[in-house]
Amino acid sequence: MPLKTLRGASRSLRVAEFCSVTNVSSSLQIELVPCLRDNYAYLLHDVNTGTVGVVDPSIAMPIIDALSRKNWNLTYILNTHHHHDHTGGNAELKARYGAKSVKARYGTGYQLGLASKNKPYPSLAHRQVIGSGIDKDRIPGIDIVLNDGDKWMFAGHEVHVIETPGHTRGHISFYFPSSAAIFTGDTLFSLSCGKLFEGTPEQMLSSLQRIMSLPDDTNIYCGHEYTLSNSKFALSIEPKNEALQSYAAHVTHLHNKGLPTIPTTLKKEKACNPFLRTMSSEIRQALNIPADANAAEALGVIRQAKDNF
Repeated sequence: MPLKTLRGASRSLRVAEFCSVTNVSSSLQIELVPCLRDNYAYLLHDVNTGTVGVVDPSIAMPIIDALSRKNWNLTYILNTHHHHDHTGGNAELKARYGAKSVKARYGTGYQLGLASKNKPYPSLAHRQVIGSGIDKDRIPGIDIVLNDGDKWMFAGHEVHVIETPGHTRGHISFYFPSSAAIFTGDTLFSLSCGKLFEGTPEQMLSSLQRIMSLPDDTNIYCGHEYTLSNSKFALSIEPKNEALQSYAAHVTHLHNKGLPTIPTTLKKEKACNPFLRTMSSEIRQALNIPADANAAEALGVIRQAKDNF
């Protein structure tokens, strides 16, 4: 299978054709776009309508290159949180691809909440950038505000907005149930979670538990390629975990070939990710976490150990 290098990233990550994924039960294509040193943005393409979105564009050029390569035109920009390495491309992309019109739903708080069957969908001109209501003053060019529990239609694909604070206070994740896909930004990584810059262990635990409640076959598209380094930490505190051993070997194989480790699956993360395994006796023993410590306390200790690893 031929390999391609997506231009614009500061490293050479070869992306195989299979990194463009179309769920067999969905018309949604997802294409991974490397940005900066280790960021991932994601292009979303509905094959029926031609509608295109991008999740977390760090910078514009890799996105522009990928759109040109596919002959796609950008419609929406979706941001999981306000950090510049997830929003840095907003302004240039918005200016380049022009003003768009989207349909907002009347409902909870008006902003694209659940709609009543009898209420119209007003056209909002010059709207394109989508993000959290909590971060509305921190996301460049934000047009459409989404909040926890809102449901939004992306070209016929229902998108569930899940509030996932911890890394930042306004972090949200975008869940596409019909495509078994969730975009977790910097909340959940493969084999790790985000640093607690603006949140607490309790908030991060709650966010991770919400993601864990989704079906096991959910594909997780996170914001960074950290999996190799994450695997080394995970093995250091749970070396007897056979599922982790196997996955870590696979991650090393992919890394050596210059291939991405994303997406991962929720089932795999439940079996291997230490931040989803706070009750593991092996992890607790390795980090001297008391047996009576609750899950949030354990997560805090694991996070501190990871920060110092």
